Amino acid sequence: MYDQSILSELIRFARVDAGSTVIDVYPGDGDWTRLFSDMVGPEGRVTSFVPAEVADFKNDPVGRMRTLAKEPGRENVEAVSADLVAILQATEPADVLWLHLFYHDLHTALMQARGATAADFNRAVYERLKPGGFYVIVDHAAAAGAGTGDAQSLHRIDPASVREEVETAGFVLDAESTMLANNDDPHAIKVFDPSIKGQTDRFAYRFVKP
Repeated sequence: MYDQSILSELIRFARVDAGSTVIDVYPGDGDWTRLFSDMVGPEGRVTSFVPAEVADFKNDPVGRMRTLAKEPGRENVEAVSADLVAILQATEPADVLWLHLFYHDLHTALMQARGATAADFNRAVYERLKPGGFYVIVDHAAAAGAGTGDAQSLHRIDPASVREEVETAGFVLDAESTMLANNDDPHAIKVFDPSIKGQTDRFAYRFVKP
């Protein structure tokens, strides 16, 4: 999805280093899990967390992550699946929790079907991170002022809403980046539309647990 220079910058932005413990939420094809596995090395740990809400998808996301964890050199990877609301109980304390193009889903019917809410999830992340740990969110931007209203229909969310929700849970904004910004994105079409797919205006926030 990104060229090597952007990948490197995103990893630096996420503050993932050798020995870090990372939780990769909704890992998709596992690309970020693999990158983090390489970065943290044998002294680190990566939990590939598949929400139970999507576990029955046809592409078998849980099975794919379990297979990934068995790849040579991936002894530092563990595949875990549980309800979003149970992430606190299903994972170990972490230095970094990574959320790539997923935060908006917290405001969709699928992710709320088992009782999860963005507020509950953010509080769980706060409890799961070590003091000084980072909560890193990259997502598709909605139009300013749209709030969470486009999350279900367009898979977008207003960055200001994300910041407000996460700070309400106790986090402090540590950094933001415009490296993935696209001012030509009209913000009014679904992120899967061929005219914008892969080129959406995206924001990146790094929050810290005090």
